[in-house]
Amino acid sequence: MSILTDSTAVFQYHRYMIMLHGNQGTAALGWRDLQSQVIRFKALAEIADLNGHTVLDAGCGHGDLRAYLHRLYPEVFYCGIEQIPELLDEAVRRYGEWPGTSFICGNFVNGLIPVTDYVVASGSLNYYSLDPEFIFKAIFKLYAHCKLGFAFNLLSHAIPNGLIVAYNPKEIMDYCLSLSKQVLLKNDYSDEDFTIFMYR
Repeated sequence: MSILTDSTAVFQYHRYMIMLHGNQGTAALGWRDLQSQVIRFKALAEIADLNGHTVLDAGCGHGDLRAYLHRLYPEVFYCGIEQIPELLDEAVRRYGEWPGTSFICGNFVNGLIPVTDYVVASGSLNYYSLDPEFIFKAIFKLYAHCKLGFAFNLLSHAIPNGLIVAYNPKEIMDYCLSLSKQVLLKNDYSDEDFTIFMYR
C-alpha cells in the first residue's frame, strides 16, 4: 500500500478492511482479534478511577472503549473522535444514545478537540507519518488537552508494511518526561505493545 498522504493512507486501509471483513468486527479497525483490543483497553483503563470524569477517546473507531469503560466506571462521561465516517457511523449506532456519550467527526491531530479530564488513544498513534516528528506532535497536543492525565499505547514491535510503525519505549518515555514530571510505563501485558500514563 503506497503512502499518498497520511490521512489518505489511513482511509484507504480501513475502507479496504471494511470491504474484506465488514464493518462490525475489530478487523475493520485493524486489530488482529477482539482480545488484542481488549488487553489494550484494560491497560489504558488503569490510568485512574474515571468515575465522574470526562474522557476523550482519540481515534475511537467503533467506540467500543465506551462500553469497556462503562463496566468499570459507570459514571464516566465519554467523548469519541474519529475521522473515518464509516467507523464513526458504527460508533454512533452502537453507543450514540448512551447517557454521557458524544461523538465528533474529525482529525484529532490537525483539528479542534475538546479539553477533558483524561485523554486516551488506543492504537491510533501507530500509523506511519511522512512527518518524522508526528508522534511527538501528537503526544504534545493530546497531553495539552487533558486536565488530569493522558494514556496511550504504541507498538514496540511491528512487521514493516508502510502503514504501521513501532517505537522505542525509552525514546517515547524520555519525550513524555520532558512534558510531565509524572510518567508511568506499562509494558507487562503484551510482547509487542506498551502503554504510557502522563499525569498533570
